[in-house]
Amino acid sequence: MRYLRGMIVAVGLLLGLPVQAFESQATAIWVYDVTTHTVLMDKNGETPVPPASMSKLMTINMLFEALKDGRVTMDTTFGVSSKAKAMGGSTMFLNEQDRPTVSDLIHGMIINSGNDACVVVAEGLAGTEEAFARQMTERAHALGMDQSNFANASGWPDPAQRMSMRDLGIIALRLIEEFPEYYPIFAQTEFNYKDRAPDNRFNRNPLLKLGIGADGLKTGHTSEAGYGLVGSVKQGDRRIIFAMAGLPSEAARAEEAERVANWAFRQFSLKTLAKADQQVAMADVFMGDAATVGLVPAEDLVRLVPAAVQGQVTAEVVYQGPLAAPIAKGQPLAELVLHIPDLPDARVPLVAAHDVGKGGFMTRLMTAAKVLQARYWPADAAS
Repeated sequence: MRYLRGMIVAVGLLLGLPVQAFESQATAIWVYDVTTHTVLMDKNGETPVPPASMSKLMTINMLFEALKDGRVTMDTTFGVSSKAKAMGGSTMFLNEQDRPTVSDLIHGMIINSGNDACVVVAEGLAGTEEAFARQMTERAHALGMDQSNFANASGWPDPAQRMSMRDLGIIALRLIEEFPEYYPIFAQTEFNYKDRAPDNRFNRNPLLKLGIGADGLKTGHTSEAGYGLVGSVKQGDRRIIFAMAGLPSEAARAEEAERVANWAFRQFSLKTLAKADQQVAMADVFMGDAATVGLVPAEDLVRLVPAAVQGQVTAEVVYQGPLAAPIAKGQPLAELVLHIPDLPDARVPLVAAHDVGKGGFMTRLMTAAKVLQARYWPADAAS
């Protein structure tokens, strides 16, 4: 393995104070920069905790998947069982005579946080809520949400209902990226089914009214879970998502959510560390018509960097060498490892800047001689 250490020329020296640490009041929080796939904060992010109504995101995902594969349409109607009607907490105030559409139920789950709507969806898709909860768990694990387990569709308190903040971030990202036609519903602020719930018509997400680019996703609260929020904010070319739980009050949740968003956008910025086809290193070539080959990023190298860091952004090029000729332009050859203060190392593939052909007879002869000399007459041998 060969290593080349040094500065990326385009970065230069970034001087100043370290990134300001964020001391969150949440018992668990996970913050993720979608644009650069960077985890900005992880406090108990892998710990399964009671998710309360934030687990409705998984129920919504299951319904979105049913829409996508054609099992239902937005106009499909579902029946309302006595179990759904009897649900307490936050509801759409459905009754057994209602036949809400899929569109109604999506709005009811997202905006009203309707526990009754979740039961209707579960029974409409799987027959029973228990069967649907098992399907939710299986699907969550298939999506990489390893710390998730569901006992119901709504987030109603149950010892078996658990999710981690990272898992909530995974499902939030999926809803944003896989269902762009439905995701804008998360930004809607009011829904009142048949004028049944005027006092419960407002979206509880405190970020939506701040004008900071927030467009989702879901609040949650029970006495066991405390107050939580899965949020997403987009400003310019950047989007962040975060999940947090265990806050002591609704006011604390609103304050913490705004602090998280401000911190994520103001303490970090996007930097172009190297342009596509800009040579960042040279690698040795074996038996080629050139002794070295330039290494370049295949595309612009854009990464998140703390707005003010102390020290340097450094880079390390790693490759298995010397590289055997022939080499084609654009061929993956190495990896660039970026060491950015206060963030995990970033790894980026590097490709050949140009072709390198096989060497001729004299190249092969000289190479063979060098190999023999190194084997039988090492430079440090005693005279």
